[in-house]
Amino acid sequence: MRRIPALACSAAAGALLALAGCGGGSTAGGGSTRRSDTGSSATGLSSTGRTASSSATTTTTAQPVAHMAPTPPPVAYPHLLAPALSTHSTGFVPAVTWKGRPAAWISRSPSGIAMLSFEQPEVQLRLHSGTIDAGTRGWRYGPIIAGLERKRLVAAFNGGFRLNVGAGGFESYGRVAAPLSYGLGSIITYTDGTTDIGSWRQEVPAPGRTVGSVRQNLSLLIDHGTAAPTLDCRSCWGATLGGAIDPARSALGIQANGHLVWVGAEHATVTALADALLSAGVVRAVELDINPEWVAGYLYGHRGASRPLAPVPVIPGQQGIPGQYLAPWSRDFFTITAS
Repeated sequence: MRRIPALACSAAAGALLALAGCGGGSTAGGGSTRRSDTGSSATGLSSTGRTASSSATTTTTAQPVAHMAPTPPPVAYPHLLAPALSTHSTGFVPAVTWKGRPAAWISRSPSGIAMLSFEQPEVQLRLHSGTIDAGTRGWRYGPIIAGLERKRLVAAFNGGFRLNVGAGGFESYGRVAAPLSYGLGSIITYTDGTTDIGSWRQEVPAPGRTVGSVRQNLSLLIDHGTAAPTLDCRSCWGATLGGAIDPARSALGIQANGHLVWVGAEHATVTALADALLSAGVVRAVELDINPEWVAGYLYGHRGASRPLAPVPVIPGQQGIPGQYLAPWSRDFFTITAS
C-alpha cells in the first residue's frame, strides 16, 4: 500500500486553513455554545436623552428605531475548524461545527494517539460495506461515500477485522454478511439513527428498539468503565504484522452521555489504546482494525457544492487509505454525518 505524500497532505491542509479560520468561537472539551442577539430602541427619549418629566411642554424628537441585520442562514454543510488541521498535542477542542454548534472534537497526545468525539444526535454513524468485506451489492451503504452523505460528511474511519477470520459479525438492514455471535462487542445503530456499544444479547440491543446495523469485533475492550482483563494477552487482540507489540490500532467507544469516541494511533499497545479511551470517559468500547494498512481516520473540509471535499488525516503520520473513502475501498468502514 502506498503512503500519501506529505506534500499532498500539507497542500490540503493549507487549502483548508482559510476556510477553517472563519468559524465562530466554541467551548472546548465537549461543550457547546449558543449565540444570542440583543437589540434596543431609542423610542420614548427626548433630544437630550432624558425622559420628559416636567409639566412644561417639551418638544421631543423621534429617534430612529434600530434595525438588526437579518441573521444569515446557517451553512448547509459541516464547518471544519482550524484545530482539525493542527498537529500539536491538545486536549479535546472543537474540530467541526454544524448549524453553529460543535458536533465533533479532536484530541492528540504527545505519544501520537488521536481521538475524535462525536455528539449524538447532532451526528449519526453509518456502517459501510467494502468491495470485499462485505461486498458491493445489496447494501444500504456501500464501499464509497456518495450522494447526500457527502454533503453532510463530518468524518470517516476504518471498520473491524476481515470477516473471514471469525472475529465477529456484520449485519445491515436485514442482510447478513457474517452471522452475529452472542456476547461479542457490538457497535449497533438503530433505525432512529442513534448508536450504542455493548455485548450482543447481553447489553445490546435495547428492548423495543429496531436494529439498523451491527458490526462486531472481538470481546469488549472496555465494559462498565473498566478495561478488559486480557490486555496483556497479545493474541487476544489480533495478529500484528511482523509480530509488533505496538502496531497501528483503533477502537470505538461510547461515553455515559452517548457521545462516541474514536481512537487511533500508528503505534499503540492495547493497554495504551484502552487507557486513552478511559481518560476520555468511555464506558464501553470495541477494538477495531489494527496494522497500518487498515487504520485511518479523516475529517472532511467542505468548500462549496462545486468543489471536492478535502480529507484531513486525523492520526499523525497515518499511512492512510487510498481514495480516503471517497473512492471504492475494499474493507468495511464507518462514516459520521451531520443529522
